[in-house]
Amino acid sequence: MTDARLLRGPLLSFLNDPGENDTPESGSVLHLEDGALWLEDGRIRAIGDYAELAPHLPAGLEIVDYRDKLIMPGFIDTHVHYVQLDIMASYGRQLLDWLNEYTFPEECRFAERAHAENVAEAFLDETLRTGTTTAQVFCTSHPVSVDTFFTAARRRGLRMLAGKVLMDRHAPDGLVDTVRGGLADSERLIADWHGTDRLGYTLTPRFAPTSSREQLDATGAVLRNAPDLYLQTHLSENRGEIDWVAELFPESRDYLDVYERYGLVGPRSTFAHGIHLSPDERKRLAQAGANIAFCPTSNLYLGSGLFDRLACREAGLNVSLASDVGAGTDLSGFATLKAAYQVGQLLDQPLTAWQGFYRLTLGNARALHLDAHIGSLREGGEADLVVLDPQATPLLARRTARTQCLAERLFALMILGDDRAVYATWAHGRLVHQRDASAPHDAPPDRIGQPA
Repeated sequence: MTDARLLRGPLLSFLNDPGENDTPESGSVLHLEDGALWLEDGRIRAIGDYAELAPHLPAGLEIVDYRDKLIMPGFIDTHVHYVQLDIMASYGRQLLDWLNEYTFPEECRFAERAHAENVAEAFLDETLRTGTTTAQVFCTSHPVSVDTFFTAARRRGLRMLAGKVLMDRHAPDGLVDTVRGGLADSERLIADWHGTDRLGYTLTPRFAPTSSREQLDATGAVLRNAPDLYLQTHLSENRGEIDWVAELFPESRDYLDVYERYGLVGPRSTFAHGIHLSPDERKRLAQAGANIAFCPTSNLYLGSGLFDRLACREAGLNVSLASDVGAGTDLSGFATLKAAYQVGQLLDQPLTAWQGFYRLTLGNARALHLDAHIGSLREGGEADLVVLDPQATPLLARRTARTQCLAERLFALMILGDDRAVYATWAHGRLVHQRDASAPHDAPPDRIGQPA
């Protein structure tokens, strides 16, 4: 039996990078004031003006009316630690102390399946509540943390990337693996999950200091033999971290060279943070086709530094947007955009709403090589959507009432919006979150059920 319905309302999607100017580049934006999305079996069967599409709709097709909202592709988060959900808002540390005092003790708890299952469900509830439908996720070094995350994501029909952390030194005994053990765990998890439904596997050495040369080399060998896999790690987040890397790897000319030596820098590689990169490192990353995950709330919270987004753009280096969590302060893409704008202001490179929402959708999809599936509203694409409410709060409604054009409305949403502005989230054509303004708390997505 076909699962089909039509969503009616204003549509906004990006066709290309809109550029850095106040006015988007020609042909980069699709905006329909009274648009229609015909969803069928998890995909977009047709998209267009409602008046033009309506005569071609089958009799009795359910129509969901979002005419006072704004429908966009679901948001994408390119770097997030689901296992750190419960240490968000922990006080007063920079990166290396943060890891030792908060992160490592918390991650030790994920040896227990029940705990991993509980946090995976809570993380996905929160993620969908904020309109994010895809993320690239760090688990822990425990294989069960990966199995439980993928199981929960698969049951909800989500497109997700995740991987087991590889870490064989400079961490507590309950977290370190071995070169052989980490490789065996990864190969089993890849066989079980990579390419299963909408799931993908990303090799995940935490960062250079917690992996031996032998582990980094083994990870590179796996990546060379399976180029459809992803890789995620950290790079140049904190100056103390960079100094530590220089001590541990004196044979390398810089931090990036550590990863390059072991074949970890390629078009499917995501390097989180990249705040303190040299011009040469940016150039080499760009030539490899890698991307930097800009995590502004985390960078500010840990005092790591200000990310120079335009220097990366000038080097041709792709930049994606991410929450990081738990050092990040919010899973919401709105919080990420707001902080990215503030960082940009301090560097005299303010982020436009066009560029911000492009990065959260099509830009991040391109960075993860998922734009053939998600990131835009197009015929044949997967139906991952977020429905935004410009009247979500009294203040946002007042500001929106004063706006004169779409650019102003988007910027008001970007700065004043939060999780309350997410009216509904759809994943693979199913309603997975619906805001209930009359209830004290939103129901978990798996209790909402499918619309009739």
